[in-house]
Amino acid sequence: MPTSSANSGSRLARLFRNGANQAVRIPREFEFEGEAVLLRREGKHLVMEPVVQKGLLETLRQLEPLNDEFPDVDAGQLPLDSPKI
Repeated sequence: MPTSSANSGSRLARLFRNGANQAVRIPREFEFEGEAVLLRREGKHLVMEPVVQKGLLETLRQLEPLNDEFPDVDAGQLPLDSPKI
């Protein structure tokens, strides 16, 4: 059975079953932030990457512009009084 190697930054982790799924106990120093990871195979290796959540501004930048006419929300309303200063 392979052992951990302090020089390579690797550590032995245990596999277990969770229902029909195989799972791995990730040591604390390798924990991911968030709720999900992306998995991919590279040859015999299974690579886990954190899912990076985009911020609100980045999400808004990726939206297509709206071409709809903005409704006149003041239609039918009385005009505002001018403030007395």
